[in-house]
Amino acid sequence: MTRRIVRTSIQLGALTFIVLLLLFFLDNRFRVLPDAIHNALPAHHPGLVITDLTLATCSSLNILSSCKLDAAKWHRIDKDLYLSSTWVSHAYIHVQRKKESELTDEDKVIIDVRISRLDPMTSEKDQGHERWEQRPGGIWLKRTSKRHASDSQKAITAADVLFGADAVEARPSWELVQQPVILPNPASRPEAHLTLRRGSAPKIEKPTLRVRKDGKFKILQVADLHLSTGLGICRDAEPPTLHGGKCDADPRTLEFVGSILDAEKPDLVVLSGDQVNGETAPDAQSAVFKYAELLISRSIPFATIFGNHDDEGSLTRSAMMQLSESLPYSLGIPGKAAVDGVGNYYLEVLSHKAAQHSSAMTLYFLDTHGYSPDERNFRGYDWLKKSQVDWFRSTSEELKKSPLHNHASHMRMDMAFIHIPLPEYRNTADIVEASGKALESPTAPGFNSGFKQALVDEGVMAVSCGHDHVNDYCALSHSETEKQDNEPKPELWMCYAGGSGFGGYAGYEDPDNDKKGFRRRVRVYEFDMNEARISTWKRVEWGPKKGDTEKRVDEIILVEGGKVVAA
Repeated sequence: MTRRIVRTSIQLGALTFIVLLLLFFLDNRFRVLPDAIHNALPAHHPGLVITDLTLATCSSLNILSSCKLDAAKWHRIDKDLYLSSTWVSHAYIHVQRKKESELTDEDKVIIDVRISRLDPMTSEKDQGHERWEQRPGGIWLKRTSKRHASDSQKAITAADVLFGADAVEARPSWELVQQPVILPNPASRPEAHLTLRRGSAPKIEKPTLRVRKDGKFKILQVADLHLSTGLGICRDAEPPTLHGGKCDADPRTLEFVGSILDAEKPDLVVLSGDQVNGETAPDAQSAVFKYAELLISRSIPFATIFGNHDDEGSLTRSAMMQLSESLPYSLGIPGKAAVDGVGNYYLEVLSHKAAQHSSAMTLYFLDTHGYSPDERNFRGYDWLKKSQVDWFRSTSEELKKSPLHNHASHMRMDMAFIHIPLPEYRNTADIVEASGKALESPTAPGFNSGFKQALVDEGVMAVSCGHDHVNDYCALSHSETEKQDNEPKPELWMCYAGGSGFGGYAGYEDPDNDKKGFRRRVRVYEFDMNEARISTWKRVEWGPKKGDTEKRVDEIILVEGGKVVAA
């Protein structure tokens, strides 16, 4: 009896294997499986594959020319390769797309793209059976009608355009074509590059923030990058004679930030607004990818909020946050639709013990908007709205009741990040000289919506901003009612990061630089859960003395023993 059961099981197993193998070969040849099953197989793409790609150019002087091809056949990538820098010439990339399941024997799938004035075959030894096909703009396509080509990871499944000699691709499975598209009537504008995705779009896994095993957690705040589409133009570079006076804003900015990332090795980077210099970013996506690639390539999580310049380019706040959400290691989210602004959210940093699922600290991020909606009564900049303050208070209270917070076995040290400073930053008596300098008057909003008091009431110990590039001080607010050692009790630190980007202004004399120009900088926050301590310091891009760029500048302790303390 046992032998019969074993024999039958073996026969059934063999039959199942043969049937599955037969189905596999039949599907490969004739696609017999339903799309729901077919697309789930590892080698197949549930989306679209690109079967053709071309460039359409047009001129406003020629009424017969058109930048729109037959919409029934072609999909246009809505980025003018001239970046609308001229009213005469325009150019757009168009692609033909099909679902893999709809491909016929006559359809060809693109497996490679080159940009060249000459046929790439002249520089290739092994051509195989496919030949390069020429398209306008120096575009050469290698297409194949081989069966199963669409299943290959070589198949091009999406196309886009990025701009600038310094353009980079931040998305996984995408690859930038290094040679720019060759355009007629070249203008003084950032060059246009094709970028292509092969295979299916990968699923983006978001990292979990956690205190390190040594009990510490380090945040690098990078404020006011002011990146452009293309290399960018340096403003107020210090020293002006460095590299013979030649200064490209974005490469120098990114080199600086990259060096600090490698030196400090932060657990989180906070991009606190004005990452994009909207006025010089006709393609904001190209600017976003430059800082994103810097972080993604180092596997560093980052959180984003926006400033008053970010959405002055080609993308709205919502579009930029959506773009950021699609990237690896990005933790920013739009926040609740009922709350004013884009980017009101919080992040939990968990205990270093994986088994102990508890929150070590909460980091809050709020959108401080842009310019005043009521310039007549409150000149200057916008303010945090009541819906945001209410959201912050209710969220904080809810989190205090959550299991993540109830299970915590240490003193909490929560913090907040904004772009535009709060009105209380203007209280010069609160500025701590050892923490940095106030080289310009804080351009805080004229209307006070009470967010500073909300931070104090909810036990947040520090808030940090950007916006005013040449301010890098911290101010300590004291309670008006409570005493500590017969002195007003310290209740909240309010810090500036200082400007990091060469595309933004910095034209103020710096006393720490022999009254010469202000040096770009970033701010570091280190949380030590063992001592319940928060300390902070800055790092500068350049210094007149050897070792200046390696020093911790103006290091102070903000919190000790879980309490806000005077420096």
